[in-house]
Amino acid sequence: MPSRRRTLLKGREDVVDESIWDTAGQERFQSLGVAFYRGADCCVLVYDVNSMKSFDNLNNWREEFLIQASPTDPENFPFVVLGNKIDVDGGNSRVVSEKKARAWCASKGNIPYFETSAKEGVNVEEAFQCIAKNALKSGEEEEM
Repeated sequence: MPSRRRTLLKGREDVVDESIWDTAGQERFQSLGVAFYRGADCCVLVYDVNSMKSFDNLNNWREEFLIQASPTDPENFPFVVLGNKIDVDGGNSRVVSEKKARAWCASKGNIPYFETSAKEGVNVEEAFQCIAKNALKSGEEEEM
């Protein structure tokens, strides 16, 4: 079951209703990928800044999404990357630098990147503003 969220876009009158499917990178959700991903207007890839394995899986998750969702324009499909858990251990457990993450995002077509703490609420609203704008833009382009 997806989580639901409403985002009021700052500076606009648009409200974006979001359904968030958190698969947590679990293989058991791969067979359901088409049902989860088809019709999506944006994909959010979240990794743990304290886990290199999590970061290294971004490529796999991105490719799996593109295969399962089959967007009409995969090269320009909107993604947003969140480096989460920046609050853990005061940042001392961190193994993925912001520079490394931003370089990965740049190499994939300048994917927007946010460093977040879901626990502390750091940059979460800013990330969802970006996600909502990208989803709205993607949905408008699909209608053309």
